[in-house]
Amino acid sequence: QVQLVESGGGLVQAGGSLRLSCAVSGRTLSRCTMGWFRQAPGKEREFVAASSRSGGSPYYTDSVKGRFNISRDNAKNTVYLQMNSLKPEDTAVYYCAVDTAVYGGGYRAEREPEYDYWGLGTQVTVSS
Repeated sequence: QVQLVESGGGLVQAGGSLRLSCAVSGRTLSRCTMGWFRQAPGKEREFVAASSRSGGSPYYTDSVKGRFNISRDNAKNTVYLQMNSLKPEDTAVYYCAVDTAVYGGGYRAEREPEYDYWGLGTQVTVSS
């Protein structure tokens, strides 16, 4: 059984930082694309960042480029999302997800249906 457990969310002032963690069990992280998504109140869930299994460059949605960084520790089967220069519009529930498919180099897995397993989410609130 695959389980993903996010942690690290909380309340932070605008301009501050948070680091989210996602611990994965039941699946070898090194063989999966790992993604972070978020859902703000009243909005659909959206792609934030992903780290591919092939070890290629991570990719991000435009609104977080230069502020967020996704990384993984395959030995710990954990993926991280470092969030800097946070803005009130970053307020959302953040979800990590596992994509077990094998893609060609350079493919960007940004769509929810591409991901097979999901965590329950962690709340991030950025105050102005």
